Amino acid sequence: MTKIEGIFTPTIVPLDDHGRIHEEELRRYIDWLIDQGIYGLYPNGSSGEFTRFTVEERRRIAKITIEQAAGRVPVLAGAAEANVKETLAACEIYCEYGATAVAIVAPFYYSLGPESVYEYFREIAVNSPIDVTLYNIPMFASPIDVPTIQRLSELERIVGIKDSSGDMTSMMNMIRAVRPSRPDFVFLNGWEAALVPMLLMGCNGGTNALSGIVPDFFRRMYETTRAGDIEAARQMQFQLLGLFDAVVGNFEFPLGVRAAVAARGFQVGKSRQPAGPEQQGRLDKIVESMAPSLAAMGYDDLEKFCAG
Repeated sequence: MTKIEGIFTPTIVPLDDHGRIHEEELRRYIDWLIDQGIYGLYPNGSSGEFTRFTVEERRRIAKITIEQAAGRVPVLAGAAEANVKETLAACEIYCEYGATAVAIVAPFYYSLGPESVYEYFREIAVNSPIDVTLYNIPMFASPIDVPTIQRLSELERIVGIKDSSGDMTSMMNMIRAVRPSRPDFVFLNGWEAALVPMLLMGCNGGTNALSGIVPDFFRRMYETTRAGDIEAARQMQFQLLGLFDAVVGNFEFPLGVRAAVAARGFQVGKSRQPAGPEQQGRLDKIVESMAPSLAAMGYDDLEKFCAG
């Protein structure tokens, strides 16, 4: 099995003037991310606004990503659908496409307790033809608590978890509970503001939206941390906090991420979530919002930054 580690970029989906998937630009964006040294790709995640696409479109997005990656980096394909049957159908198709593994969010819309969350993932795990990583994002879906993760880690097909809760104590408890019996279990941090601390506590990498904007910085930060240069990694984490506030803190997620990717020279088009005039005006000035944090991160030539 291809090892899932390092920084995986949850890719945004460029749209054309008619709101359709801009395939050529998506492929160009994927090539750029790989050339910038990103470790893996994650289509159909929250940054990719997966709920705003049809089932057929999500499958097309995954296929384009896997085709364009062409084995250069692993692809962790978001396979979350509204129910077990449709999620398993996605697992089967993404397995056929050649995805490395799938990522599945806990059930959304309905608020479920731990036992229901466990049974949902158990049903998928025993029937999936492809390895599964759990996706814990309590702000959007039923939470996956530590005892549930410990139980689910006993299922061979479940190979890891992406945690976007921002709760470092909870994630440390996950690692403490699971690693003794499953040393191969993968932990990915999905909250940029805590990436370096969680790498130091044993995470294998991250799936971070902002890596789609500054992939080279994330690669360097990951490798700096892994190399044990703690002071340099600490400074990079502090620098990243400024960008996080500018892109995520100032806008409804993930509109700021889309605007920032557009600022790098990609034709991303408008999100399927309409933005009002005031909000669009702020989005159009996102480079100005990012400028101080970009300068701190070493991107002091904004013209070069906006050229990709």
